[in-house]
Amino acid sequence: MPSSTSSNRGALLTDLHIKVPAVTAFFWIIKVLATTVGETFADYLNSNLNLGLTNTSLVITGLTAAALIAQFRSQKYVAGIYWLVVILISVAGTLITDNLTDNFGVALQTTTIVFSICLAITFFAWHRSEGTLSIHSIRTTRREAFYWLTILFTFALGTAAGDLVNEKYAVGYTNGLLLFGGLIAALTIAYKFGLNSVLIFWAVYVLTRPLGASLGDLLTQPVHVVEDGAFPGLGIAKYLVNGVFAVLIVGLVSYLSISKIDQITPEKFGDAGE
Repeated sequence: MPSSTSSNRGALLTDLHIKVPAVTAFFWIIKVLATTVGETFADYLNSNLNLGLTNTSLVITGLTAAALIAQFRSQKYVAGIYWLVVILISVAGTLITDNLTDNFGVALQTTTIVFSICLAITFFAWHRSEGTLSIHSIRTTRREAFYWLTILFTFALGTAAGDLVNEKYAVGYTNGLLLFGGLIAALTIAYKFGLNSVLIFWAVYVLTRPLGASLGDLLTQPVHVVEDGAFPGLGIAKYLVNGVFAVLIVGLVSYLSISKIDQITPEKFGDAGE
């Protein structure tokens, strides 16, 4: 029979309406899939559908705003809404960096530094205001606003850093995949040895962006290089990659919606991100 302390804690967590999922293997799998879709879908709208960077940005901005309104209005974590916002913000973050680079000629080194500073300022303001950066304390509108702003900057920073490493520094997509995957593995080991879980969570969150982008570029870039700064890929059609990854995301999110295994409970309250 559970103790009164355990029961009270469970009731408290229910009352607080925490609006993000517990950090599980499903969380990271969907995050990488969403990141890859963010990279390839932005390119697909921009190039394949000939919307252009500006029109693509306007479309995604409108969709992201609508999804965020639904997320903020929700009184609890809803897997479908939450992950839709993540996917759209991943596309929006990609487009912010692409616009600065392609339309305004801002160097990738500069955007990487600027977004790093923006992310640091957001963390500082969040912690100063709320006293915690834990994703498992997202239960007020202000904390949720900090959360989504942070995620936007992680995607923009991850895009800039990934493009800088893979293309500007000529690492290439395969090596980029190995590099960012290796860094994530090293951080996972560091977490096992007791490094701060909040720090590890956000560092991995940033790194999964260039990891997913490297995977997307490796899958979709032409086998033969057709432009400066590009590297050969596997030449798989972007609509096919987007379609397959979208189906996987929908399947996983549907499973989470039914099983509810990623909802935060007293037992999961100490997971990474705490």
